[in-house]
Amino acid sequence: MSGPETFWVEVCSLDDIPARGSRILKTEAGCIAVFRTASDEVYALDDRCPHMDGPLSQGIVHGHTVTCPLHSLVLDLKTGAACGPDEGQAITYPAKVLDGRVNLDLKKLRR
Repeated sequence: MSGPETFWVEVCSLDDIPARGSRILKTEAGCIAVFRTASDEVYALDDRCPHMDGPLSQGIVHGHTVTCPLHSLVLDLKTGAACGPDEGQAITYPAKVLDGRVNLDLKKLRR
């Protein structure tokens, strides 16, 4: 029996994403923000803050979190969950870097 179905898609080079920054992947289902931490880890979340739909791709990346530019909601890049006393959950997509290329598992978009 095989594991869960995946749909890995190469989206860009790691160097296309600035350290502690992001890039946007446009899909038919909406935009995905692809983040790069200072230590070159890559995460992907819907580009919509769960609080007020702010563009997370324009937020500030610090450690493994991003701060929404509209209302300062802080989200964990690994889980998409709001940090601290805030509430909310952004949709996340598995991400990995292979040979310097960023790949996302976009199976959630294939429903």
